[in-house]
Order: sequence, then C-alpha cells, then structure tokens
Amino acid sequence: MNDKAVSKVLVLDNSTAHARTIKEFCERNDLVPLKVRKESVAAVLRTNVDLGAILYSEAYGDTPAETVRIVKEIRALRPELPIIIRREKSSTLDDLAPELRSGCCRAYTAEDLDSLKAAIDQYIFSLIYPNALLRGISEIMDSVLSGQFPNQQVSFDTPYIVHDRIIFGEVLSVIQLESNWCRGYMMLQTEERAFLDLAGEAPGSDDATLFRRVNDRLSEVTNLAWGAFKNRYIGDSTTIASARVQVPLVVNHQHKYISFGTENPQLCFRYTLTDMLMGSTSTLYVRFVFNLNWSPEDFREIAPDADGLVSSGDLELF
Repeated sequence: MNDKAVSKVLVLDNSTAHARTIKEFCERNDLVPLKVRKESVAAVLRTNVDLGAILYSEAYGDTPAETVRIVKEIRALRPELPIIIRREKSSTLDDLAPELRSGCCRAYTAEDLDSLKAAIDQYIFSLIYPNALLRGISEIMDSVLSGQFPNQQVSFDTPYIVHDRIIFGEVLSVIQLESNWCRGYMMLQTEERAFLDLAGEAPGSDDATLFRRVNDRLSEVTNLAWGAFKNRYIGDSTTIASARVQVPLVVNHQHKYISFGTENPQLCFRYTLTDMLMGSTSTLYVRFVFNLNWSPEDFREIAPDADGLVSSGDLELF
C-alpha cells in the first residue's frame, strides 16, 4: 500500500501542448488525473466519482460563453469541489470574466506551476495524515472485514483525499472519534443488496428483514473498526476536556448528500469484497472526517503491551 494519500482530480483541459506538463505535475504531487469528454461532464459529476478538485482551462469551451456555462454547471452539481483554472498569461483571477472569477478558487499558468502547487496544498492536501495512521486504518479494516466475511477476498485501494460530499449506496453508518489530537467522525457507506449477498443473506428476504440485517451487519463492522481504532490511536478518552463545540450534520437523501459542516477534505478508503466462486462483489467506503479538531503533531500510535502478551501466552520468550 502507498503510505501517502492521493487525490483524484478531473482535468477539463483540451490543450495538447500542456497535456504532458499537467500529467507530470500530477504524478509528482500525488494526484490521479481523470479525463472526460466535454459532452459527458455533467453526467460524470452526477455519479459517485470521488474527486478532490477540478483542473480547468479558460479555453475549455468552444466559445467564452460555453466555458462560463460549464463552470456554472459544475458549481450547480458539485459546489464543494474547488475549480483551479489554467490561464494563458496570468496566474490571477483578477481580469477574468465575473462568472468565471466567482466560480474558480485559484489560477495558474503552465509556466507558473508553483501557483498550482500552492492551490493543491491549500484545497486538497490542507490536512497532513501521518503515514502510520494510513497504514493502521488499512490494517484495521482489512482485519475486521476478513473476520466478518471469511469466505470473501478483501482488497483495497490506495487511500485518497476527497472534497465531495456524495453518499455512496443506500446505507451508511457514522460514529464519533474523539481524542486529544482529533475530533470528527468515521463513516461507512455501502450498497444494501450487494453487501448482504456477500454476507450470505438469502435473496428474496422481505424488505423489513433486509432492512434490519443490513443495519446489524454494518453496525457490527463499524463497532469493530471503531474499537480497534480507539485501542490503537486514542486510548482512554475520559481525560479529554468536556467543553466541546459541535456542528450540525446535514443529510439530503434525495440528492445523496451529507455535510459535516466543514470545508476540510475527507480521508477515504475504498474496500472491495469479492466472492471468488460467484464472481459477485460489494464495495465499502470508509471515510474519516476530522471536522472539529485535527492536530497531527500530537498524533501517537499506542504500542501494544508486551507484558500482557507474554502473560496471556500470545508471545513467548525464545
């Protein structure tokens, strides 16, 4: 697994002259560039593609009016995504058309990639995630899912950063995380039927039974993951100060949207469960939203108690 988190960016830039420059920049800066046909931009943004930002070109449209229209469409569909615009002559937004200036967050030129790097650091990689945390979360989830689904193959992608707030699937669970170095939530999202199929639930169950079983199974996975995270990274949280600021969580089911009241990006892990005999799969997204406190300089991984392992017989002296 890559110890560094990556982020997917949608590249809406038709310049063949600058294509290699943008591609090489992405490779150097932990970005995964995605391209899409112009006529499919809206359709793609309506789907569940996890994105950290959009790299746009001021000449993307066939006309200035089309360039403005596409930006407006992006802002309407995914207003949380930062749009970073490539310009030909200037790395500022000052002399852009008002509609473009209001829709974009930063500008850069192919000759001034420092401005693009600053924008990426500000809007995508604004939170630093310790490598030990990324490795640990992957190990925790792999262990939990392998234990809960012993007959399935568990695989996972490189962790990545997202800015969007789109909900995947029909069911999600949210549990609070709180320590002296972080405060926020862990969220699991999945598709109801595929998740239960791999769990061995018989198809044809009535809706009421299906509804409860998916809740129970996802709740069990969430509790096990939370317990392992707590033991490894939080320990005794009773010493944490009780005076706490809270922000409301907003969920819009119709638009498959959830907001944690912050502009902070989210740390995302994507797991795939595969039934090797049937060939069926289920996808589980695990997101960490540190919306209330994030102090990575105080992060500590709790070392296992070796004395306890020896006394229990799990560890023997050679």
